Amino acid sequence: MSSPRGSAAPLAPPPPHTGTTAPGGRFGALAGWAQRHRWTALALWVIVVAAITLGSTAAGSAYRNDFTLPGTDSQTATDLFEQHGSDQAGDSIQIVFEDTAGIESAKDRVEPMLAEVRRMPGIADVRSPFTDTSVISEDGTIAYASITLDGRTEEVPKEDVAEVIDVAQHISDDDLRVEVGGEAARNAEDQAAPTAELAGIVAALVILVLLFGSLLAASLPLLTALFAVGGAIGLIALASHVFTVADFTPPILMLVGLGVGVDYALLIFYRYRHELLAGLRPAEAGRKALDSAGRTVFFAGCTVIVALLGLVALGLGSLQGIALAVAVTVLVTMAASLVLLPALLSLFGTRIQRHVLGQRTRTAAKGTTEGERWRAMARAVQRRPIPTLLVGVIALLALSAPALGMRLGFADSGNDPEETTSRHAYDLLAEGFGPGFNGPLVVLVKGDEQAGKTVQARLATTDGVAEAGPAMPSGDGALSTVFVYPTTSPQATGTVDLVHHLRDDVAPPLEHATGAEVLVGGATAASQDVSETLADRLPLFVAVVVGVSSLLLLLVFRSIWIPVKAAVLNLLSISAALGVITLVFQHGWFGAQPGPIEAFIPALIFAIVFGLSMDYEVFLISRIHEEWTRTKDPSRSVREGLAATGKVITAAAAIMMFVFGAFVLSSDRMLQQFGLGLAVAILIDAVVIRCLIVPAVMQMLGKRAWWLPAPLARRLPKVSVERPGRG
Repeated sequence: MSSPRGSAAPLAPPPPHTGTTAPGGRFGALAGWAQRHRWTALALWVIVVAAITLGSTAAGSAYRNDFTLPGTDSQTATDLFEQHGSDQAGDSIQIVFEDTAGIESAKDRVEPMLAEVRRMPGIADVRSPFTDTSVISEDGTIAYASITLDGRTEEVPKEDVAEVIDVAQHISDDDLRVEVGGEAARNAEDQAAPTAELAGIVAALVILVLLFGSLLAASLPLLTALFAVGGAIGLIALASHVFTVADFTPPILMLVGLGVGVDYALLIFYRYRHELLAGLRPAEAGRKALDSAGRTVFFAGCTVIVALLGLVALGLGSLQGIALAVAVTVLVTMAASLVLLPALLSLFGTRIQRHVLGQRTRTAAKGTTEGERWRAMARAVQRRPIPTLLVGVIALLALSAPALGMRLGFADSGNDPEETTSRHAYDLLAEGFGPGFNGPLVVLVKGDEQAGKTVQARLATTDGVAEAGPAMPSGDGALSTVFVYPTTSPQATGTVDLVHHLRDDVAPPLEHATGAEVLVGGATAASQDVSETLADRLPLFVAVVVGVSSLLLLLVFRSIWIPVKAAVLNLLSISAALGVITLVFQHGWFGAQPGPIEAFIPALIFAIVFGLSMDYEVFLISRIHEEWTRTKDPSRSVREGLAATGKVITAAAAIMMFVFGAFVLSSDRMLQQFGLGLAVAILIDAVVIRCLIVPAVMQMLGKRAWWLPAPLARRLPKVSVERPGRG
């Protein structure tokens, strides 16, 4: 192994290319077609995106959430509700009233309002607080009306629920306070303007201008990404008529598409710039860039898609829809980078070449060499690889530690911003009826009326139960429903323990004694079932994605240690990001509302970040491998690889961080967690791992980094992401 101090001088740029060049590969041929037919390529993209946009606008979208999970008690209970005509088949909202003079004094205003709500679309039933004293607090100042919808929350139009909110709050005055709570009310409240998307676009443009020093050069990657996102959004809106796509998918795919699209286009554009500096003409530089960075983008995009499609195996409808939507978005952005970008480069290549060569002249006049700072950093790491590795790994493990105590669940109205009516309703109900009132368990008894009464009596005396309502028979008398109110709030661990206690310890003896089937359901139990099922299936999902990705890296780099290193380091960056999310959103750091981590978040972040990390992994390692193939000097290869890619990886990561970090500006708690997790993971991956840990590990491995057992080498097909003909 060469000393890190040896061969310190930077490699001279290759001489200008003249005459014939090595024949390009398929990606170079694709770039050549886009260059020769640049106006056709541009026109096709414009026509296709316009057609998709017009089609999706005419057809509209059919986004809908699907949190069903067959085989769980809560889902079985819901299915039985629907089969036997129970009122609990439809979700409900609560109109909550507070009057310090007593609710009875507001009866003449409340009753006409409820009569109007009863006649509104989407409403199946209205229960007034003046017909049931159990819905009035002990001091008589807080009460609520139960509004049963004619379907599940995701089936009732938001506009109908929003109208209910407006009608209810219209009677509010200085004496009477009216708030509306429930999941449907949360979904119907006004959504924030697209601040996150705009912030991401502006941040990307600023970073690209700083990187290239040219508005034109900065605009091309961004324009490519915007074209891709525009097409993807329309495709997903159309796909929502066929597949189950959650209503919170559009902002996710917009920002992921923007980040990935700029990232992919930037990697290709930066290599194009490198080829111009090497003396190639613009057309040849475009083909060479596609034959190298284009291959990297294709490989990285396929890895992201494989990771996302792995989410399908988790078996949850809405998560599968998100996976499909983001996978399609990545596919479209990859196509735009491989076809649209070369056409744009062909149009503006001469102007870009003049700017790039002018930049090189100005840089040379200052006596600096491009990439020298990255070489210096690589030398510093190579001098002390073990301390660098230990510090980096210990820091990542420390950040990962809080993730061991991560509690999965779903946010409820108690996590909403304090200015929302759903949060006000939640707080009033907790104040008037106890913390468990906002998350009742719905116990279904499949048996005769006497069985329902027996179960209700036993539940009322169970530890952890504040109150058990009367057993309410279904329309056909085959079922009874008992509302059980825990002594703890919906997200408390005590409520989780109560669900397990009722299912494991209380229900079996009751079933034996009455001959009835007893199931614990309701929104709180369903959220717990989804969270626990996802947690149970996550290890298998991780193993499959890591295994497939490692196999792809093994094929590309023909090395045992490269995929092992990549898998371990990617897992470390993701676990560190989950640890940060846990500190902020579960423990309430930086003023965040404490609560559980959304059950979807670990799987979503893992799928997206693991795939995106391969962008930087392949881009960096392929450049290191090029130098290794040419010089057989492992230390020098690492330095030159980092010098050639450090700037673009950092810029791409900065763009991704700002784009994903813009999610934090959202009012949606799940999107905030998603954005913070992605931003932190990208920051760690690009700065700590790619710039520090990878050079340290590669220095320690030396020539062994490229070791592959001979029997395996003979059997593996040869796959390359590097430029053909280089050597």
